[in-house]
Amino acid sequence: MRGNDGGKRLGAAELGAELGERATLVQFSSAFCQPCRATRRTLADVAGMVDGVSHVELDAEERLELVRELGILRTPTVLVLDAGGRIVRRAAGRPRKADVIAALGEAV
Repeated sequence: MRGNDGGKRLGAAELGAELGERATLVQFSSAFCQPCRATRRTLADVAGMVDGVSHVELDAEERLELVRELGILRTPTVLVLDAGGRIVRRAAGRPRKADVIAALGEAV
């Protein structure tokens, strides 16, 4: 997982969902993306294991403006946000559970 995006922040208005109390896992997916399904399960598992962490999945095709603004080039792309919505980590492709948990360590 790569480092932050220059302190860019996302909030409920951009995500269409409330931020997690401690951190938020934001997943950009597309309809026919096979790895997106596995990523959804991984992120939901981690969010269920770690108190105060939420998982928000966004359809990249429906959110093209945000995709362009954030430079999302493929799905799945996962952003890890801290409690204030600041992007602290980013990964393209299917992340491993251990990497997600490690990235959360920076956010909480």
